[in-house]
Amino acid sequence: MINVNTLIDGSKELDIQLTEEQVSKFTLYKELLLEWNQKINITAIDDEEEIDIKHFLDSLTILKIDLFKKGVKVIDIGTGGGFPGLPLKIVEESIDLVLLDSLKKRINFLDEVIKELKLDNVNTIHGRAEDYGQDKKYREKFDIAISRAVASLDVLCEYTLPFVKVGGYFVSMKGKNIDEELEEAKKAIRVLGGEFVDKVLVPVPNSDIVHSLIILKKVSETPTKYPRQAGKPKKNPL
Repeated sequence: MINVNTLIDGSKELDIQLTEEQVSKFTLYKELLLEWNQKINITAIDDEEEIDIKHFLDSLTILKIDLFKKGVKVIDIGTGGGFPGLPLKIVEESIDLVLLDSLKKRINFLDEVIKELKLDNVNTIHGRAEDYGQDKKYREKFDIAISRAVASLDVLCEYTLPFVKVGGYFVSMKGKNIDEELEEAKKAIRVLGGEFVDKVLVPVPNSDIVHSLIILKKVSETPTKYPRQAGKPKKNPL
């Protein structure tokens, strides 16, 4: 039997009161994650309590910022096992969510989670952010882009800001010591049409992890040459 107290108590620390239905969805999500992880490498974390803390509660820290209003369109770039997008969706059911990842096996896993959890208004995309950021169907169509992906902020900005409509936001989930990285990303933020709004520090319950939630606002359209072709943002950051 999966212990859910860590998740329930940790959520309360984040001012989130989970319903029984939400707890059941998180439990099923974790079961699927553990099951699939034996076949393909979705996460290096395979301890149940660690999943609650380092994936679920970690993802829910993003709700400490008050942007996720009813019906907003959100894209999770480099979502991996669905983080932070799917935990966010379980708690804030009204959001319209797209999950983007470059690995087809992970997308197959996410499709099963979405089906088993009976989540509405969630779609997956298999591909690279550099390609879909140039696709008119997705470019500047989202209210919010989120990412917990491991890349420097200047690179992440080129992956994400092209998806955000003017007036929308990009929220990057970073570690505690972010000031130098933020300084190095100033040019990229400006060139891509963004503007720094805030850095919000949020401790992850039941851990020594502290997140910096970096909030950028899209203030002008991204120039059409961005994002550059696959590989170039990482190889030669702005």
